[in-house]
Amino acid sequence: MDVFEFEAVLKEVAPLAEIVCLHLLGEPLAHPRFSEILDVCERYNTQIDLTTNGILIKRHHERILNAPCIRQVNFSLQAFKDNFPERDLDPYLLPIFEFTTAAHALRPELFINFRLWNQESNDSDNEDVFLKIEEYFNLEINRNVETGAIKSKRIWNKLYLHFDSRFEWPSFSLPHQGTRGRCHGAVNHIGIHADGTVVPCCLDKSGVIKLGNVKEQSLQEILASERFVKMRNGFLNGVLVEEFCQHCSFITRFDKSGKNEANLVR
Repeated sequence: MDVFEFEAVLKEVAPLAEIVCLHLLGEPLAHPRFSEILDVCERYNTQIDLTTNGILIKRHHERILNAPCIRQVNFSLQAFKDNFPERDLDPYLLPIFEFTTAAHALRPELFINFRLWNQESNDSDNEDVFLKIEEYFNLEINRNVETGAIKSKRIWNKLYLHFDSRFEWPSFSLPHQGTRGRCHGAVNHIGIHADGTVVPCCLDKSGVIKLGNVKEQSLQEILASERFVKMRNGFLNGVLVEEFCQHCSFITRFDKSGKNEANLVR
């Protein structure tokens, strides 16, 4: 999405959204005009949650630290480990650690999350990352992390370890999950693809549920459309209206039996 298109979209989004996340599967720091995107966000007083794999953090270190619109930076450390399992962690982690210490000195209110898969499976061992964090920040991490839902553990100032369990991207090829369930998609958030397609959530990475297109109609029209309203009301009443949602295993996380409810670990 070019800067002009982004501003046209943000102009509609800003009055409605408390937080804007500059990604829908993609890597925001790879945008060739990322700094200008932040300029637009600042003009519209938009609060940004920035999620990045951190590979390009040195390129944008100063710009991010000097961007008052950014309230939180999430580093998806698990993305690097998953995609480059044989690479040395040190050259990757050091710029992220340096950014974190600089943020504490210059913007102590800035929240930073190091995102990792939780340790519920053998292939998600985080011990190597734990050791690097402990050595650099001179601290000790409690390895007692309950699994089963999103977890956050504060380890240093505004730095948190943020744990999540692995998930499958929804697909019609996955087993049918039934027609009952709840989700936050279309209820408290939406996604907008670079081509303007509006989807109910960030898991719809391919735009299967096309609720409309902000390049062709206003966002308010899309949010008032019959399909959007039917889907939203369905989630609020425990009904999976869209067939694609009926093939999404992520829906089980919102099971109110208790085992899937989010729990914050301090």
